[in-house]
Amino acid sequence: MMRAYELMVIVDGDVEDAQAQSWTKVVTDGITKVGGSVHGKPDWWGKRQFAYPIHKKESGYYLVVECVAAGGALDELERSLRLADDIVRHKLIRLPDAEAERRGMTDTAA
Repeated sequence: MMRAYELMVIVDGDVEDAQAQSWTKVVTDGITKVGGSVHGKPDWWGKRQFAYPIHKKESGYYLVVECVAAGGALDELERSLRLADDIVRHKLIRLPDAEAERRGMTDTAA
């Protein structure tokens, strides 16, 4: 069964802008590799200040990706994000069915 997800990734603010943006391709390739699909265009927020320091860092690059994938298919992508030195934080959220339908993600999930 295909499920709708939202993935937010925060890349270390100390890396170069081009290197940070390259994570967009890494994340989208990781989703499609496991049979999922990216819904819409990845949302690159750019460099933002943190509300409080995280691992002694003051800022980071934010990336938000909406996708549709089978349950448990994104476990390996999450593992690679957890191990990557450039990633400060990441959060994968399964969207409720009503929210996925509101965002138009149910057509690809059906």
